[in-house]
Amino acid sequence: MLGFLLRLLPFWVREPLLIAIGSVLGVRIMYLAVRDHDWGAAGLGVVFLVFTAIRVHAVVRALRARRNPSPAASADEAAASTYGAAVGATRTQAQAQVGQRPGPGTAEKEPNAWGQAVAAVAVFGALAAALWLAPKVLPSDDSTPQPASCSGGAHDELPSAYAKTPRAVTGDELCQALNRPDLAQLLRTPGERASTASGTSSTAPLTDGKVARPEAEVRFDTYTVNLSATYNELSTAQYVNLMKIGGEREIKTETVLGRPAVFSSDHTMKFQISLGSGGSGVPVEQGPPARTLSVALDEKDRGGYYDFTVWSTSGALPDDSVLLDIAEKVLPTLPERGAR
Repeated sequence: MLGFLLRLLPFWVREPLLIAIGSVLGVRIMYLAVRDHDWGAAGLGVVFLVFTAIRVHAVVRALRARRNPSPAASADEAAASTYGAAVGATRTQAQAQVGQRPGPGTAEKEPNAWGQAVAAVAVFGALAAALWLAPKVLPSDDSTPQPASCSGGAHDELPSAYAKTPRAVTGDELCQALNRPDLAQLLRTPGERASTASGTSSTAPLTDGKVARPEAEVRFDTYTVNLSATYNELSTAQYVNLMKIGGEREIKTETVLGRPAVFSSDHTMKFQISLGSGGSGVPVEQGPPARTLSVALDEKDRGGYYDFTVWSTSGALPDDSVLLDIAEKVLPTLPERGAR
């Protein structure tokens, strides 16, 4: 159908249109082939370019024939022109005498070949621009799953401890900082996407709601990352002493962006919730191990700390360098905030 419609077009419309289409498609296909190292596509691009070269050659020959007609054709055309002029003058004189309009034999002005060619290229340019802009204007049908966005208490009323703590960060702010586009790459699992991301603005346990402790969590198929901020007066050195008194193992001190920090290990907790009679929500067993990097809120270590914690349901843990990389990326996005 398309070939039939193209054959109906005048020569000076059809050929420039085919040249424009062939050159654009050929160059585009060759570019994609070189970028993707696809030799099959490169062959197809060569076909389009050869087709375009043939059409250009045909147009050049037609232009030369119009500008430099052969001597025999010139003589024949001159004789035909003289005869036609004589016949036309006689017919015009006869028509003028009887008051008739010129008939079909009247010579008509030949269309401008260059004007037709320019019009064809302009039409093709408009079509190409429409096709180029269509994906950007029309709604996308892309069904690729998108990374999880932060959800939770963004608009909830904050506990009174946040008003008493100068510039305390909220759970939503922690979530926005932790849910980075490169978080999976920092976890050494670049092919994964976050399935859930949330933040809560709560208070530390056993403090009667007086210590702000916001936290955020981003969950992947392999690992879960938790980030919390505790706004108490406990320095990192005091925190390390408490861990040692409590029999904490695998403690390793560190410095992160000029702030004192410490690595520690612990177990998560598994909860069982029963809706039947006599059910309880108390923990029944230990969950998988977790690795935590605690970093002081500021370089002067005036109290309070951030906890970066990672764990997985399989029990596997990443290297400590993973937590260091995450902390070094996230901490600069959070302002230094002292203790209450």
